[in-house]
Amino acid sequence: MSKVGTAPVTVAVPARTSGPLALQGGAPVASPAIGVVKVEITESDIDAALVVLKSGMLAQGKNVLALEEAFVKASGCKHAVACANGTCALQLAYEPLFDPGDEVLVPAWSYFATASMIVARGGIPVFCDADPITYGIDVADAASKVTPRTAAIAATHIYGNPVDIDGVEGLAAKHGLSVIYDAAQSHLATYKGRGIGAYGDAVTYSFYATKNLTTGEGGMVTTNDDELAAKLRLLRSHGEPQKYTHTMIGYNYRMTDLEAAIGVSQMKRLADLTQRRRANAAKLDRLIAQIPGLTPPTPTPGGEHVYHLYPVRLDEPRFRSVENGLGVRDSFCKALNAEGVGTAIHYPRSLTRQPVFDKPGVRHCAVADRLSRELFCIPVHQALTDAQIGQIGDALAKVADALRA
Repeated sequence: MSKVGTAPVTVAVPARTSGPLALQGGAPVASPAIGVVKVEITESDIDAALVVLKSGMLAQGKNVLALEEAFVKASGCKHAVACANGTCALQLAYEPLFDPGDEVLVPAWSYFATASMIVARGGIPVFCDADPITYGIDVADAASKVTPRTAAIAATHIYGNPVDIDGVEGLAAKHGLSVIYDAAQSHLATYKGRGIGAYGDAVTYSFYATKNLTTGEGGMVTTNDDELAAKLRLLRSHGEPQKYTHTMIGYNYRMTDLEAAIGVSQMKRLADLTQRRRANAAKLDRLIAQIPGLTPPTPTPGGEHVYHLYPVRLDEPRFRSVENGLGVRDSFCKALNAEGVGTAIHYPRSLTRQPVFDKPGVRHCAVADRLSRELFCIPVHQALTDAQIGQIGDALAKVADALRA
């Protein structure tokens, strides 16, 4: 269970609101509805962007450098290389760390880009199952899939929860594998007291609009390897150490100074916003633990979760659907939405079930497939009030009681 400081977390027991579901004509628990995401662009963010716009210097410049420096300090890494988005960050990280034809261990439970950029590099994704408790890569399953062609492991810090880094790096050390962590959802997460940027060969981040830190689009690769950092900076900008001199084939994956200015402004309050998410998660933990059939997220031992998302696991056999043709989890979410609580599904199918990967010979992953039927995300964002958190708990209890099998 998450904790914030040393103060005990107290929260009211869900009220078990009586009456019919809102789907069936009853009154919703929350009105106005509580959105699952809250993007906050402050006046300081706007002012920072305006300074860049008025300067006329919009391309990569001093604000990109300032964002990289701030990210180094916050993430426990030696180098940070800003880029156009999180998918570009993965491509930049993958290119120097394995070769076309190499096999790369990758979680079946992750966003598509974690695996698709392996294919874009010419690598072969080898899908590994998820840990049923933390939802990160199952290191034991990954170990069983190592072959002489395996060159790297790409592990996702899913939902803001650090993966079992000791397990991943122990496996990598045993077999001489490169390690790339996809931390698109995990800004400021820590493992055993150190920022997650301290680990692996490279760590990638996304600053998409809904992320804990956003620049609209944007990404970052961090590393502690001087030579790798130099390669990443060349790859980011056409392989040119100086203008019109190209020493390698590269890309135009630069971040704009406009985006970076927003990021620098947001970095000043990211630690505070992260603590708010953790505090909200602790309250939700207490509420959900009192509702049979629902399980709150479990942080990885040694890891400190940053709750980009708050996934709730529904024990599918303990509930029923209220609509023919609709799965139990989806029916539960539809009822919860009607009660005024937003939900999101991350993700509706595991990666081996994606049409581009679901080919003859693919080995599906049982835990990942089950998670695709049972997980749903509820609001945990920094703008939630205690009253709204209480309404979320009340709505969850109301729907769970009504749909219990």
